[in-house]
Amino acid sequence: MPIQDDGKTLFDFMPGRPAAAEVDPLDKLQIQGEDKALEAQVLEALKTVRDPELPVNLVDLGLIYDLVVGADGKVYVEMTLTAPSCPVAGSLPGEVANAIRTVPGVTDVQVNLVWTPPWHQDLMSEEARLELGLL
Repeated sequence: MPIQDDGKTLFDFMPGRPAAAEVDPLDKLQIQGEDKALEAQVLEALKTVRDPELPVNLVDLGLIYDLVVGADGKVYVEMTLTAPSCPVAGSLPGEVANAIRTVPGVTDVQVNLVWTPPWHQDLMSEEARLELGLL
């Protein structure tokens, strides 16, 4: 039986994935189409960014709520922080954007910091919980 692509990405299977935003992210940056291969590279770049207080990357911490990568190289990210009072609230989104810009083929990056839904430990991957001794 042939395998059929259901159109889902890694983010569809992440624990605690928030519901889709009211405004389609594709409209926010006028992203044209999607590029799954480039998305995989962007995801790997995101995994190089770590929370300064925890030895875990932002993806495994569950801080990346949405990622859209267009065929035109435009990237849209919605992310949050572990707490609104996080001391890197002003700099971490810039670090995320800079990491994404290192990926060949990326032409534009928009990173939005959101607070809804609030982050909680259930959003972390199993690997992150193991690394932090929470399992």
